[in-house]
Amino acid sequence: MNLPLFIARKYFLSKRKRNFINIISGISMLIVAVCTAALIIVLSVFNGLEDLLRSLYNTFDPQIKVEATMGKSFHYTPTLADSIQMVEGVDIVTEVIEDYAYVKYRDADMVVTIKGVSDNFLEQKRIDSAIVMGELRFHDGPVNYAIIGRGVKMALSITPGSDIYPLQVHYIKDVKSTSLDPSNLYSRKSILAGSVFAIEKNYDDNYVFVPLEFARELLDYEDRRTSLEIKVAEGTDIDVVKERLSSLLGDRFSVQNNEEQHQDLYKLLNLEKVFVFIAFSFILGVGSINIFFALSMLAIDKKKDISVLYAMGANDRLIRRIFILEGVIISLGGALIGMLAGAGICWLQQNYGIVSMGMETSVLENYPVKMKAIDFLYTSAALIGITFLISYRPAIIATRYQTAEHL
Repeated sequence: MNLPLFIARKYFLSKRKRNFINIISGISMLIVAVCTAALIIVLSVFNGLEDLLRSLYNTFDPQIKVEATMGKSFHYTPTLADSIQMVEGVDIVTEVIEDYAYVKYRDADMVVTIKGVSDNFLEQKRIDSAIVMGELRFHDGPVNYAIIGRGVKMALSITPGSDIYPLQVHYIKDVKSTSLDPSNLYSRKSILAGSVFAIEKNYDDNYVFVPLEFARELLDYEDRRTSLEIKVAEGTDIDVVKERLSSLLGDRFSVQNNEEQHQDLYKLLNLEKVFVFIAFSFILGVGSINIFFALSMLAIDKKKDISVLYAMGANDRLIRRIFILEGVIISLGGALIGMLAGAGICWLQQNYGIVSMGMETSVLENYPVKMKAIDFLYTSAALIGITFLISYRPAIIATRYQTAEHL
C-alpha cells in the first residue's frame, strides 16, 4: 500500500476536531470544480465556433482557389485552361469574375459584390442547401437570372422570380473620362433575381451571383478572370492536388485550399483560445490558493501526528508527499466534478440548445459547442502543475514539526 496516499486519504476523509479546515477544503474543491467546468465550457465553445466557421466557408468557398499573385486579374487562355483541367485529381474548374458594383431595384439601391461564375458552378453543389427562395438557376433560355443573398433581397425589397422589375447593375468603367455624358462613365445591364441564398450575414448582405458572360460584358473583362474555383475528384486528397497545381502554375499564381483562404482568421481564433486558456488557468490558480491555506492549517493541526511519524522513522520526503497528495486529492476531486459538470452542460447544449445566440441568424439558433479530449488533457495538466506549486510550501512547513516537543 502507498503509505503517503493512505495517510493523505485518511486526513481528507476523517472528521477533524477543527471542522473549519473541512470547510476550507470543501470550498477549495468547489472553486476548483467551478473554474474547471467554466474552462471546459469556454474551450468547447471555441471548438464549436471553429467548426461552424469551417462549415460556412466550405459551403461558400471552393476546395481550391487560384488567384494571380500580382494584379487583380489574369488572362485565362485556352492553353492554361487545358493544362489545369489535365491535372490529376481536378474535377471541375469554375471561372470567376468578381468585383464591386452598384445595383438598383425600383427605388432602392446599394453597393454589392458581383460574382460572375461559369455555368459549371452549379455542378459543384456548394450552395444548393443554402437556397431559401426561388429556383436555383442562371439561365432559362435567353433569360439570365441572378442568385442574391437574403440581406440584399431585404435591403432592396426584391421579389425573386418576378419578371416585372429587373435588377439593374451598374459598374464604373472609366473614372478618368472627361466626357460630359455621365452614361459614358459606367456600364449598365439588367438581370432578373431568380433565387435567394442564406449562408451567413456577411455573405448574405453583400453577394450577388450572376452568369459569367453577364459579368464579363458588364465589367469588360474579355478573357481576364479574377480567380478559378476548383473542385477535386471524389476520393482525391485536396492537398496533393493543390501541390500539383502549384507546381504547374508557378509563382505567378497563388493556389490555396479552404484552410489557407482564411488562414488569418483561424490563427486569430486559435490565438484567442490560447489566451482564454491562460487567463482561466490564472483564475484557477487564484481559486486554488484556498488549498494552500487548507494545507497550511492541516499541517499545524497534525503536528503531533507528524512528530509521531518522524519518531517511527519517517523522513522529510515522506511527509512532503503526504501533504502534496492531500492537495492533489482536493484539487483533482474538484477537477473531476468540474469536468463532469462541464461535459454535462456541453452535452445539454449540443442536444437541447439551453443557451441561444439571442439573435436572428440563418446559420443556427444556439451557441455551437464541441468537446475535445485534448482540452480535458490540457486542463488536467494545468491543474496538476498548479496543485504542485500550491501544495509544495505547506509540505515544507509540515517537515518542521519533527521534534519531540510537539508530541
